[in-house]
Amino acid sequence: MARAAALTTGRTIGVTFDHGEDFFTALEELCRAEGIRAGYIPMFLAGFRTVDIVGTCERLENPDAPVWSKVQLANVEAMGCGTIAYDPAEDRILPHIHVSVGLKEHSATAHTSHLLAARVLFLTEMLLVEVLEPSIIRPRNPALFDVPLLTFER
Repeated sequence: MARAAALTTGRTIGVTFDHGEDFFTALEELCRAEGIRAGYIPMFLAGFRTVDIVGTCERLENPDAPVWSKVQLANVEAMGCGTIAYDPAEDRILPHIHVSVGLKEHSATAHTSHLLAARVLFLTEMLLVEVLEPSIIRPRNPALFDVPLLTFER
């Protein structure tokens, strides 16, 4: 059964990350400076010098299980979106972001997956929508391979 909640949104923030910045560090610093604990990223456009995304070239022993390995790419153009939950125990945000990246020097051959790490190349332009209510957390579900699942708390 789907889990749903009406979202009370706050600010919509336009932000750019600068050349050389670590994407997730810059996002964490932005959210801390703006007091954002939950939200969603409807879109961002980016150039990334390096990027790590979830993927593998190995045969999957259990196709239902999540893939935890990474593919490392460089010199890519990216489009992405995601959600931001909050971890009160660690006092930090828990972003969940997916991207489609094109390798510039390989005819823009594309890869799409979960973003693990990235270093900005030239710039990243992002829209971030703050969610005020309900609280959004991401507890791990041991029955589903310990995957953290988005959860709404009232």
